[in-house]
Amino acid sequence: MLLHDVTAASREVGATSSRLAKARHIAELLTRAAAEGSAEQVAVIVAWLSGDLPQRQIGVGWAALRSLPPAAATPTLTVAEVDTTFTAIGAVAGPGSQARRSTLLTGLFSAATGDEQAFLRALLGGELRQGALRGLMADAVAKAANLPATEVRRAAMLGGELPAVAAAALTGGAPALAEFTLRVGRPVGPMLAQTASGVAEALEKLGGTGIFEAKLDGARVQIHRSGSDVAVYTRSLDDVTARLPEVVDAARALPVRSFIADGEAIALRDDGRPHRFQVTASRFGSRGGGAIGLSVFFFDLLHLDGTDLLDAPTAERLAALDAVVPAQHRVDRLATSDEEAAQEFLTATLDAGHEGVMAKSPTAGYEAGRRGAGWLKVKPVHTLDLVVLAVEWGSGRRTGKLSNIHLGARDPATGGYVMLGKTFKGMTDAMLDWQTTRFTELADGPTDGYVVRVRPEQVVEIAFDGVQSSTRYPAGMALRFARVVRYRDDKPPAEADTVDAVRAIFER
Repeated sequence: MLLHDVTAASREVGATSSRLAKARHIAELLTRAAAEGSAEQVAVIVAWLSGDLPQRQIGVGWAALRSLPPAAATPTLTVAEVDTTFTAIGAVAGPGSQARRSTLLTGLFSAATGDEQAFLRALLGGELRQGALRGLMADAVAKAANLPATEVRRAAMLGGELPAVAAAALTGGAPALAEFTLRVGRPVGPMLAQTASGVAEALEKLGGTGIFEAKLDGARVQIHRSGSDVAVYTRSLDDVTARLPEVVDAARALPVRSFIADGEAIALRDDGRPHRFQVTASRFGSRGGGAIGLSVFFFDLLHLDGTDLLDAPTAERLAALDAVVPAQHRVDRLATSDEEAAQEFLTATLDAGHEGVMAKSPTAGYEAGRRGAGWLKVKPVHTLDLVVLAVEWGSGRRTGKLSNIHLGARDPATGGYVMLGKTFKGMTDAMLDWQTTRFTELADGPTDGYVVRVRPEQVVEIAFDGVQSSTRYPAGMALRFARVVRYRDDKPPAEADTVDAVRAIFER
């Protein structure tokens, strides 16, 4: 298949706001690709239209894409040729690697037409935003393969990668899709939580009874064990086994043969209170361990000794967890229908220095990779995970620092972001230094006076007092007294909060 075909489909997808139309355009492209008999080609196209490279990182920065050679007059590049070139670029290493990488990149762009150059530039620069998010891509794959969308989504969550699932579905049908099952050693998309304003709302949403758990301010981990082999994955499914020996030791100490568990790794002080999140996060970035150890707390069990528990109710999964995990490695928990008791549990959790509580339905299954209604997070203040869209140079004592950040919520309808305000509150000197370096790297195009546009890749957790109406911003809303809590390097932009979530807070 020609790159031209993918480029044309991407343009059609970006030109419509209709989810059904987007899925139809992608499905038609995938059907044609599958008809050519190449599973690899299907996987590559799904990855590209999702804004990803199968190779992940290939060492091409934004600076390398600023100056492009003249475009070709006619389309000749194939999907396979482009993918092969990306692989070759990513494999370049050693002395002279920059020159060799530049030669390969120039050759690729010289063979591309103007539209193809624009597509490749956006893809490599992380700016291919045509609204083809993961959920939409799963729908398109299902339509192309004539399979239920729920089965495609589940296979993708259990298989870890939608491109591989798409290739199997379109070339092997339902039997191939059925091969994607829960497997120890293969990370699973984690279940995510919706929000509740307090324990009363949580109990109401859960039907009157909830299982409340301490929400620790650590880093979520997914732990797999088969015999003595242990693997530890982050929320984004990155393998961090070698960096977390304490978690590995805790997993090996359990009286089981195999399991998959959800947990939280956190750095605690001698008095049992948590260190700042940055202390925990620093361990995930260090390959040599650290002076401060991590504790691990398990809060869910997806598989135990050959039995899958994904579809079992929460209460049953927790009973299995309690049978094999000692109390000192479990999060504090309270099952209740009493609002006062739930509030006391929340207060005690906050007094211990933790974030808040999770409220869970006793009867809900584990919805891998989804923000299920069976899990609700309750925090004492409003917080949102937003995306930084631009940043302003500071003045006064902040001169020379990138300071005031522009905040955007994800818009599922367009695949873009909607600005909700700015803030420079809550930034420490160390944070200012870090973000000046970070946003200089993410700078996108020329500076507009003192405003620097950046690629929307950095997620930031923002606390705020409320949402007010505003004629200044496109959504008609603005955050009140927004301040930075922390930068979320563990969360990709695709998992940032949506403008619909902000609107729900505004309407309440």
